[in-house]
Amino acid sequence: MGSFNQQFILSIIIIVLGFFINRFGWLGENEGDGLSRLIINVTLPSLIIYSFHDLTIEPSLLVLVLCGIIYGLILMGVGYLFFRKKVGKSKGMLLMMMPGLNIGLFAYPLVEGLFGQEGIQFFGMLDVGNALITFGMCYVIGSYYSGQHQAFDFLSILKKLGRSVPLMTYLVVFILSVLNLQLPMLLIDTAEVISRANMPLSLIVLGMFIHIHMDKSQRHDLLSFLSARFGVGIIVGLICYYMLPLSEMVRLTLFIGAILPLPLVHLPYAVDFDYDRRFVGTVSSFSLVISFLLIWLVAMLIV
Repeated sequence: MGSFNQQFILSIIIIVLGFFINRFGWLGENEGDGLSRLIINVTLPSLIIYSFHDLTIEPSLLVLVLCGIIYGLILMGVGYLFFRKKVGKSKGMLLMMMPGLNIGLFAYPLVEGLFGQEGIQFFGMLDVGNALITFGMCYVIGSYYSGQHQAFDFLSILKKLGRSVPLMTYLVVFILSVLNLQLPMLLIDTAEVISRANMPLSLIVLGMFIHIHMDKSQRHDLLSFLSARFGVGIIVGLICYYMLPLSEMVRLTLFIGAILPLPLVHLPYAVDFDYDRRFVGTVSSFSLVISFLLIWLVAMLIV
């Protein structure tokens, strides 16, 4: 539990640093927009290359890939139900944030502290399905409601997905893993160096966009979103752990996965699609705290 708590504390410190960087005027939201685009187009793809270049596809764990996709679809369905009366960009922003899990940056360090390297393998398989949701469906939904594109046929969807640098990177790396082909070591070493900047940059940008003062409607949206997101997560997690006829570690992976926070990529998406960056940053920060408390509780009671 020591490394588990330490990772959370470090994340909060970096987020607070980002908040004060903006508050003191050292960097403004325009610089935050630029950093967001740097994250989504450079550091995040580098993290994907380094994290998954040696991914081993275990047939026995393919159920986790499927679960990652299904859970994303469940969250999207609940989002449509909760926010069906919203319109325009407000609806798109809320729907875009509903699916997706922060596995690479948030879960891996915590899971390694709880289960060692074995846990990384299980969550890596879950992240395969989660990546298709985060870099695929979330991107398409965010783009559609942003008003930047009117057509929504199959060709337009493919064009939108083709513009997602993280998704294209993930697909290439995944296909190479399936074919048992190796990337050049120089590329992997370069990606490793660049990827180290992804977590601190993402958390700093997250802190820069925290907006403490909200009007009444935004506070209502914040509470509704977090209630929907983590309410579903707790219910699905309990069902997976206590009812599915799977191994203990798979059930724990699904339980913890269901209550993970929002992926940090939603903030760069908000910048790209001109959504309310402050709202997205604030919701993401709250989700980190809530998720940590829930996972800490699960670790105390079950692990």
